[in-house]
Amino acid sequence: MAQYAVIGLGRFGGATALELMKMKHAVLGIDIDIKTVNHFAEQLSRAVIADATDKEALAELDLTSYDGVLVAIGENVEACLVSVVHLKSLGVSNIWVKARSHAQHVILNKIGVSRIIHPEEEIGIRTAQFLSYPMISDYISLGSGDFIVEIIASAQYDENSLGTVLDKYHQDIEVLLIKRKATVTLNPSADFTLRSGDVLVIFGHLRDLRNIAPRLR
Repeated sequence: MAQYAVIGLGRFGGATALELMKMKHAVLGIDIDIKTVNHFAEQLSRAVIADATDKEALAELDLTSYDGVLVAIGENVEACLVSVVHLKSLGVSNIWVKARSHAQHVILNKIGVSRIIHPEEEIGIRTAQFLSYPMISDYISLGSGDFIVEIIASAQYDENSLGTVLDKYHQDIEVLLIKRKATVTLNPSADFTLRSGDVLVIFGHLRDLRNIAPRLR
């Protein structure tokens, strides 16, 4: 179990804090608003009222002992930046920050923050991908155009071999595993017989995945 601190318990920060709790981590929630803190008091390991722009207040929380600190301050960009500067000066190394704009991103990058999050932008991109390719239930970008995607086989593939479905694209992508209920088959062969509902986890370049996507509708 790790320990995390979340500064700013708005919609994004609050949701992240609660999800970390579900994952059995210890979470310290920090917000300047008493009503917000009271709301999360019984749901987090600890919730405190504190001004994140006050260096002394942050120092008292001993945030250097935490595995990571997420700064999820919403509208107040200045408060976000001041908080990050204080955290870095206190010696907190693993800092994640929610950014609202490109300008804020640039400033955060200049002061040495490597984990900058754009939740609205990222959700928008994922939504567009899912709308464009409804057969993809989830995906992970590995950078440089490489992706791992999760696809659920529809009824039209029932009793077809994996090689038949992938056809000429089989050499350009790699099926890492196929999950059928509680059974997982690693590196399935081309003659593996598919069934409706099978979950395929596929690795490949975006170009090749886009080529095969129409066949998987």
